[in-house]
Formats: sequence, structure tokens, C-alpha cells
Amino acid sequence: MFTPIEASRLIVRSFQDADLAAFLAYRNDPEVARYQSWEAISAPRAQGFIQEQKTMTPGVPGQWYQFAVALKDTGQLIGDIGLQVQVHDARQAQVDISFNRAYQGQGLATEALTVVLDFAFINLDLHRVMAIMDVENERSAALMERVGLRREGQFIKNTWFKGHWSDEYLYAVLQAEWLPRRGLPGTRELKAGAA
Repeated sequence: MFTPIEASRLIVRSFQDADLAAFLAYRNDPEVARYQSWEAISAPRAQGFIQEQKTMTPGVPGQWYQFAVALKDTGQLIGDIGLQVQVHDARQAQVDISFNRAYQGQGLATEALTVVLDFAFINLDLHRVMAIMDVENERSAALMERVGLRREGQFIKNTWFKGHWSDEYLYAVLQAEWLPRRGLPGTRELKAGAA
């Protein structure tokens, strides 16, 4: 079970049953789904997703764990951040993010991703976290750079995505870069409420 972590304006926590309506709203927004592997989600599938996520623990190799991102003052779900530790190397992981459009452009995704990366590098003791995105997803690329990930490469027409060949960027950051930049010790205990 994941212990919630508070950031300045947010709580990063596990999914809850009460998140269903908010989750359906942003996951069924065509603009939010534009650069994602999914297009939409039905209510039964969303309920199943939430139930499954409630039983999961972050850091299990091969599994995508979705951190629910909620506003601290209301508890309202506004997005989620996925983290998948790699099967072939449990010290590396990939991160992905989906946010309700109404809460984009306010620095909330930066705040949430920072907390998740702190958790990944301290609690999971990861060596490297990467993000892969469509080159047309300029906002996501800007988010990664703002948080401190480095663009390590560009793949040219490497994936068939929503009816066409797509180029992708690869971003990454190392634990050895992240912890000193954030002024964090290399301990495995990020205290709940400390971000």
C-alpha cells in the first residue's frame, strides 16, 4: 500500500472509489488522450482499473503503478502519474503523466512529477527514470525539461501510433543527478507530508 505524500498544493496518493467520475472525465477528453496510447475508457473498465490500482504497490517490475494526483484542499482527483519499473533492470523505470485539462498550465504537473521522482529515487532507490513522448507533445517535453529531465534522444518514425508513424523523444534523469539537485539525502524513507 502506498502512503500518501503531500506537496505544496497536492496530495499524491493511491486511487479511491470516489475518484471514478473525475477519472472518467479526463481520461475521456480527446485532448488529454491525444498523445496517449488510449482513446477513452468506459465506466466499467475505469472501475476495474481503480480497484486493481488500489491493490497494487509501486515499484513491482513490469507493472504500471498509477499515482493519483489530487488537490490538497478538496481531495479532487486532477490527474495521474504512471511509473513502471523495468522487468529486465529493476533500477530503471519509465514515467508517464495524464492531467485534466482544467488543471494544466498551473505548475501542478511539475509539482506532482517532482514528488513522484523524489519517491522513485529515495523510496525505490532507482538509478534512472525516463519518459518517452511524441515529439509533437510540446507541453509534455517542456514539463520534462522544467522538472530536470534531459533529452537523450529522438527516435525517427519508430512507432505506429494512431494511424501513422510517429517520432518520439527520450528524456531521462539519474538518481545521482536528482538527489543533489533537490538537496535530498540518499535515504530510502521519504516521509509522508514532506516534499
